[in-house]
Amino acid sequence: MAIELRIPEVGESITEVEIGGWLKNKGDAVQKDEPLVTLESEKATVELPAPDSGTIGEVLKQKGEVAKVGEVIGYLEQDGQGAATTKAPPKKAPEKTPEAKPEKGRDAKTAEPRVMPAAERALAERGLKAEQVQGSGPGGRVLKEDVERYGQAKEPPKREPETAEPAPAPQKAEAAAGREEEVIPMSRLRRTVAERLVEAQHTAALLTTFNEIDMENVMRLRKEYSEAFQQKHNVKLGFMSFFVKACIDGLKQFPALNAEVRGTQIVYHNYFDIGVAIGSGKGLVVPVLRNAERMSFAEIESTIGDFARRAKDNKLKVDELQGGTFTISNGGVYGSLLSTPIVNPPQSGVLGMHAIQERPVARAGNVIIRPMMYVALTYDHRIVDGREAVSFLKRVKDVIESPARMLMEV
Repeated sequence: MAIELRIPEVGESITEVEIGGWLKNKGDAVQKDEPLVTLESEKATVELPAPDSGTIGEVLKQKGEVAKVGEVIGYLEQDGQGAATTKAPPKKAPEKTPEAKPEKGRDAKTAEPRVMPAAERALAERGLKAEQVQGSGPGGRVLKEDVERYGQAKEPPKREPETAEPAPAPQKAEAAAGREEEVIPMSRLRRTVAERLVEAQHTAALLTTFNEIDMENVMRLRKEYSEAFQQKHNVKLGFMSFFVKACIDGLKQFPALNAEVRGTQIVYHNYFDIGVAIGSGKGLVVPVLRNAERMSFAEIESTIGDFARRAKDNKLKVDELQGGTFTISNGGVYGSLLSTPIVNPPQSGVLGMHAIQERPVARAGNVIIRPMMYVALTYDHRIVDGREAVSFLKRVKDVIESPARMLMEV
């Protein structure tokens, strides 16, 4: 009996998805709840699990094709039904044993290497298998450069050093190879991110204000309590929890930054759903800390850590990426010294954190070295005045420089 594999509901207002890639091939045996295919929506990448144990039958939609919610994209033959015609080739069986650990560049569940399109062509041209090449791309993916390096290391020299005349030929080949282009379609998530960023520039009156924060007191506090904090809560004490708390403090005093424009109305939110920008293999995602004002330092750090781990594996749920009343983006983890973040519509503000650098600053008439961080606030000038924006950023600075304010509420 064949079971239909249908596109499930993946989130509110999402009517279609793009096939990101099948994790199993036709004829492969699968267990119940084992991921079969990745589905890319405009908000997240999700996996379609097997509804039952069986064997992959007919595949109707291939990678890159679009399917609507509820549409059948393939069939699963239940155990004992149709296995004779779709049984996986026995050649691969000896290569995989229960004890074998997936190599770098292989999917942890399928033990199949993840190969980029250009790398697939390079493998075919050289008559190589993906299993022979160690991947260096994100998540261990095999890149074209990995194949070329492997070929250069393994291929014996073919030219006889009889004359010096043929020497220019390899140089021409290398020059031609260096000017090759790889054209791949933008993922649905990347297209949506691009559209929303352009929308923000076109529909909102964006302006950015800057300040700098002395991180000495927060760094001293982290150093003093980091060990005890980690032992009690099983999570490291980072900077993000301090900034989430400081932003909530500022948003309470300047609620326009926690509001949004709906038509000709301004909607003020009496809750604080803070989006945290996280880089993933598919691009930037912004999971949301719901009711962050009720969360402790440990809950904030633990939740953000969980978001980051699942973002790398494309395991974030669609509802975790929806909504948000204010966003924090930390470009400092990538070394950014200063930037102007873009508001995530329909929000009205985003705080950009940056790298911490020791810089000379003036204190009480003396020049001293302090760990300083530039911060930037981009805001929608349609509903946020300059005075409010500058005052909000100054409040965040004051709270971070004097962390006791978070407890004393002064």
